Order: sequence, then C-alpha cells, then structure tokens
Amino acid sequence: MPEYGYFLATEEFGPAELVEQARMAEQAGFQALWISDHYHPWNAAQGQSPFVWSVIGALTEAVSLPVETAVTCPTVRMHPAVVAQAAATSAVMTGGRFRLGVGTGEALNEHILGGPWPPAHIRLEMLEEAVQVMRNLFTGEEVNHHGTHYTVEKARLYTVPDEPVPIDVSGFGPKATALAARIGDGFITMTPDETLVSRYRKGGGGGKPVSGGVKVCYGPDREAAVRQARELWGNQLLPGEMGQLLPTPRHFEQLDPLLTDEMAASSFTCGDDVDEHVGALGAFADAGFDRVYVSQIGPDQRGFFDFYRTKVLPQLQSAPPATPGDGAIR
Repeated sequence: MPEYGYFLATEEFGPAELVEQARMAEQAGFQALWISDHYHPWNAAQGQSPFVWSVIGALTEAVSLPVETAVTCPTVRMHPAVVAQAAATSAVMTGGRFRLGVGTGEALNEHILGGPWPPAHIRLEMLEEAVQVMRNLFTGEEVNHHGTHYTVEKARLYTVPDEPVPIDVSGFGPKATALAARIGDGFITMTPDETLVSRYRKGGGGGKPVSGGVKVCYGPDREAAVRQARELWGNQLLPGEMGQLLPTPRHFEQLDPLLTDEMAASSFTCGDDVDEHVGALGAFADAGFDRVYVSQIGPDQRGFFDFYRTKVLPQLQSAPPATPGDGAIR
C-alpha cells in the first residue's frame, strides 16, 4: 500500500499558511510532505512564492513528517554546490527525514539571472552533472570539480547528515525517466502512468521508490470547485513544452482564454464525491507508485483536511496492498 502525503504549494500560499497546512496534514493522518520550489507563481491569481529553504526550516519545528522538495532545479538559478548545502542542512534539521527532489526546471523560475534557457537535452546533461556535484559534497569531504557546466573549488560541507541526502529525479518523458533510473535514488512523476513506472524500474530503478502528485479541489459546490481549479491552476492544462518554455506569469495568463471549465473538469478531481477522490489517488497505487501526494487547490484547506481525515484516507488505508516488489518505502 502506498504512503499518502500532502503537497504544499508555495506558488499559492505564504510561509505561515504553508506551516499551518503542514500541521493540519499531520493531524489528518498524512504521512509525508512535498513542497514546491519556485521563484515565481505560475500566474498572478496564485500570488505567492516564498523561499522554500526558509519554509523547510519552519516545517522542521512544526511537524515530524518527512519533507521533500518537488522539485528543485539545481542547475541555473542556484548552483548545485549551494543547493547541496541547503539540502544537507535540511536533512540535519529533520533528523534524516529529508529527500531532495530535482528536475530540469522551467524558464519561469530559471530565467531570472538573464542567462540562456538551454534546450531539454542540455538541461538533462546539466542535471546529471549537478547531481554528481551534490553527491560528492554530501560526503563532507573537500570537493574540486571542473566539469562541462560547473566548477567547484575546494568546497566542503561541514554540516552534513549521517547518511547522504537521497536525490529523487523527476521525469515526464522517456529521456528524463531513463536518467532518473540511472542516477536517481527514486523517481518522481505527476501522472499515474504505469508505462513510465515500468520503464523506470526496467531501466535501472529496480525497487527504488516512485512518487507522484495530484491536485484536487474539494468543495460542496462542484461547479465552483471546477472554476477555482481552472482559475488557479489552468497552467497544468497546457499541452507540450509550454510549461517549461514560457518565462513569466504574464505569459501563462495570456493563454487563459484557451482554457475552459470542461478541460478543468476532465483534468482535476473537484467537489466532494468520496469515491472520485479515492479513485484519483488510487490510480497511482494501481500504477505501482510507492508514495502519492495530494494538494488542495484554493483556500478551503480546513474543509479539505477534515474531508480527507474522516472519509478519504480511511478508505485508501484500508485498500488491498499493492503488488509485492513495487519498491515500497520502509
């Protein structure tokens, strides 16, 4: 049976709200936390974007749940040596309950320093080298690295956890999935795609954990929930590579007229039908995922947590166990 976690959306909520949501998640019975790492929100309606590492520090004092970034881009906006220090400190503060989720990022967050936004194959190269740099630094030994994309000279992390920080790699297509299988301690993807999970496991991922996330919009008025999902998270409805290539929230907002409530209704689980929410998360279990993270869209966080605590999580936790050998986290 998968573990079920809560996904904290830094694009939509400020630091104090995120910490309070983490407390409610723990009280509701969620077993872990994801937290997004953005410089910008996707659109002005979301309206927030606190520095994730500061929020993680607050989370370590507020809850006892494991925490993972979903995901950090350690290649452009922040040098991997700096990300390694942030991740190592987070692991120490959580007592080893921190995982670093990484990916190739989006121009939305990474363009801010004025450099070029590389094509996908170069970003994958950069990510692989960045992971190598961070793993070397997690040893606590002095690191010198002169690679294709990064230079590190006489760098040493003095504050490191007892065990190296696990690095999970995000992927949505075959090339990124292959990279995750080759270099990751786990795999992150956002759709319950059994084919991707199989590709990851057969490509070298074996029994390493596979994690996925889903956004829902709980509320007693389904039509209102659908509208809210479209208004706040319509960016997830855009096809192709637009999510990786558009550089500002304003550009995403310019595409709003192309998005409809019907598209949102078919993409997000909205309303208060228990079976629909159970089915949305259960699809990940059926596809072989080990952890599933759910995020509530909009301000009715307390209603969401009450709904999941009393109605959704009990059904999910009483479901038959997944197929043996699915890489469940112990």
